[in-house]
This record gives sequence, C-alpha cells and structure tokens, in this order.
Amino acid sequence: PRVQAAPRAAMLPLSLLRASKDQPMLVELKSGETYNGHLVAADTFMNLSMKNCICTSRDGDRFWQVPEVYLRGNSIKYMRVPEEVLSMVKEEDAQRDKKAMGRGRGGRGRMGR
Repeated sequence: PRVQAAPRAAMLPLSLLRASKDQPMLVELKSGETYNGHLVAADTFMNLSMKNCICTSRDGDRFWQVPEVYLRGNSIKYMRVPEEVLSMVKEEDAQRDKKAMGRGRGGRGRMGR
C-alpha cells in the first residue's frame, strides 16, 4: 500500500519561486544532472536563472562549478528549496487570502439590462 502524507495547504508554484529569489536551491533536470546554487530569477514558464552553481553529472561522479546558468522550465524534474521559504510563502498566501475576502461578483448587479 502507498503511504500518503498529510494534506498541505495549496501553494502556487510561481509564488514559491518568487519567494525563493536569492535563496539556495537544488534543481534536478530530467536528464539527471543536478544544479545546486542561488536563484536569481524565474519567469512564468518556470525558466530559472541561477548563480554560483555546482553542477553534478547524471551518475554523480563529476562536478563543475558554474558561475551562471539558465535552466529551461520544461527540462526541470524537481526543485528543493529551504523550509524557511515554504513558511514565507504560506504567510504571504494567508495575507493575500485575507485581502481577497469580500471581493467577488456579488452586489446589486445591472438591474434590468
């Protein structure tokens, strides 16, 4: 049987990436290579720009130090970010949800149109 973790609050990937800016992170590509460095920027396609990276080969026996790297979003298998970043995003999401309360499509409408 498969063990499932306790449900977590939904988190948008782009808000997670925004909060991860200038933070250390590990990225594994579909090819098996890993990049361990600091996130500089991310766009809406999850393309990442990183600096001061250590690249590890697929088999884990070769390492390269890379000053800057651009990783295409559709080649990323997974990303690992520090736990502090997750808590920052949860706080931001909670604040955003508070602001959104009361907004919506309610109201009196356009009566008769």
